[in-house]
Amino acid sequence: MARVIPLADARASLPRGAASPRVTPTGVLADAHGRPLRDLRISVTDRCNFRCIYCMPKEVFDRDYPFLAHADLLTFEEITRLARVFKTHGIEKIRLTGGEPLLRKRLDHLVEMLSAIGGLDLTLTTNGALLARNARELKAAGLNRVTVSLDALDDGVFRAMNDVDFPVAKVLEGIDAAAAAGLTPVKINMVVKRGVNEHEILPMARHFKGSGHVLRFIEYMDVGHTNGWRMDDVVPSAEVLRRIGDVLPIEPIEANYAGEVATRWRYTDGCGEIGVISSVTQAFCGDCTRARLSTEGRLYTCLFAIQGFDLRALLRDGSSDERISDTVAAIWLQRGDRYSAIRSEHTVTLPKIEMSYIGG
Repeated sequence: MARVIPLADARASLPRGAASPRVTPTGVLADAHGRPLRDLRISVTDRCNFRCIYCMPKEVFDRDYPFLAHADLLTFEEITRLARVFKTHGIEKIRLTGGEPLLRKRLDHLVEMLSAIGGLDLTLTTNGALLARNARELKAAGLNRVTVSLDALDDGVFRAMNDVDFPVAKVLEGIDAAAAAGLTPVKINMVVKRGVNEHEILPMARHFKGSGHVLRFIEYMDVGHTNGWRMDDVVPSAEVLRRIGDVLPIEPIEANYAGEVATRWRYTDGCGEIGVISSVTQAFCGDCTRARLSTEGRLYTCLFAIQGFDLRALLRDGSSDERISDTVAAIWLQRGDRYSAIRSEHTVTLPKIEMSYIGG
């Protein structure tokens, strides 16, 4: 577990002359590298119904694993309160993650509460197992889009990767349900691991080409310290693009917005687009605008973080919104994370927070 930084230390580290940077004239903060705070990813549960080999390996996350007690989780009211505070600092997009977020009961109620804030792009990342039964109510509550994790079309490969024998057909049903509900464009995330599923790259591309969905290929990353990551397991995005382009011609297109994690490519025949997320081979730390809030209210400023800041303590000790806002500002102003840009043999061994806890 990553260590927690006392909030007093965070506030004490504010740059000189910035003791109360609650809201700038434009409502935007910039970190030590000039990066604004635009995106907040909120983990609503540390539990998952899959045991994917690159994220939550079964040999570590067994039935005796100490998952968080319900009383330790942020309530929906606490999450919404923090979302309002973050919005004053420039947040435009909130992504709900996990674990598997659809395991959190009445998640549509949280979506409704966040939607009532106004001016936020609300999205959700899910493994798709429970999506078919929840898509319509999530859309009605105010969710804009979903991203679905799907690492193979071959049923045997997919069952082996999720390690709970879950069929791929059920995830495809969830994708169809999301599209029918209007949670579009649906994005499909495929983590590619050498020797496991790289032979599924082209079948996945063919399947989703022309569907209106956006398929994205993610390099296998060294998130956490339990997935046994090795550089030899990484299939570089350049290889992914070459494999697809040799059969289905593609060309690069511009990003949708500054800080977009995926590099976009479109099929030259006009039948849709794909993306590649290259955190290992092409670091995109330079324009990262994302903060992450864990299930129990700890704020992390990087996916590869080894330390977090306990905001739940402020929520539950009677602190004002102003004090919470000042603390968030202090944390972001001192942010200097650029893990992917400095990745080395040493950084790979650091006790980083697990993806299943912090969200992707």
